[in-house]
Amino acid sequence: MQIRRYKSFRKPVLEKRTRYNEMIRVPQILLIDENGQNVGVKNSRAALAQAKELELDLVEVNPVANPPVCKIMDFGKFKYEQEKLAHKQKVASKKTDLKGIRLSFKIKGGDLENRQNQAQKFLTENNQVKIELILKGRERAYADNAKKIIEDFIRYFGENVKVMQPIQRQGGKFSAVIAPK
Repeated sequence: MQIRRYKSFRKPVLEKRTRYNEMIRVPQILLIDENGQNVGVKNSRAALAQAKELELDLVEVNPVANPPVCKIMDFGKFKYEQEKLAHKQKVASKKTDLKGIRLSFKIKGGDLENRQNQAQKFLTENNQVKIELILKGRERAYADNAKKIIEDFIRYFGENVKVMQPIQRQGGKFSAVIAPK
């Protein structure tokens, strides 16, 4: 029996590469010199020769402009700065996770306190918390009590949280999402 292998039809993600030196094939460019002064529109070959004379690289800074903007600089230093900036942005935009806390209709005392402590831990880690309460059987007749339980749970945190999604009912399930301020 033959084993079938499936081909992946996904196209590989092409990373955006900065063009520099001989990679710049446009005849005319807007040149910025090593001091940051605008030189004006210039032939790309002449600009490349000027960069080589200064022992620097000709780097395309803005390829979508007409004509493309190129700057005379050290490409290694430029690439390092770009990577440093990308890393800083990645760290700054830490993905917040959505953590779940499930309550029951008959939750009281110690169990409720444990759930509040767990939610507090999630909130201090800058995560959003989804509070769920599922009604079973005859509990469905007391939907207003379920809503009150979730409201009290949210009220426990006071002004430290903001409600991202108000209390919603979906069948026999109530849910709300809170996040730290």
